[in-house]
Amino acid sequence: MSFLDNLENNLKSLETAEQNRDEAERRHRDRGAERAQALALAPWVEELKKGPFTNELLKQAARIGFSQRVKVNAVWIGTTLRLEARERRLELRPTPDGIVAAYLENGQEQAAEPLDLKRDPAEMVRAWLAA
Repeated sequence: MSFLDNLENNLKSLETAEQNRDEAERRHRDRGAERAQALALAPWVEELKKGPFTNELLKQAARIGFSQRVKVNAVWIGTTLRLEARERRLELRPTPDGIVAAYLENGQEQAAEPLDLKRDPAEMVRAWLAA
């Protein structure tokens, strides 16, 4: 192997090592940001998953949906609770500032508002299904 070939291989190795180091640093920063985001969401996720509002919301969605002859499906997608009824969706999304209720129809977001956990879940379900 000639001197120039050896030099070229060494330069390529250094370049690859530098790229790998930069990629590792970027992944480390991303993990830190994801962890900070998860910690900020944690109390709201916990409230959404185990709180009395969610239990009552699911009961009322089933009851009101049944009375209107509409099947309401409840699905957890990560930290988001999604209720689906025909072409309508109601998504409860935890954010660092609280929980946001997003109203979607035919896959398009129609409205989003901060969720008041003191609100009557039955009223919320009726408004969502009647919209």
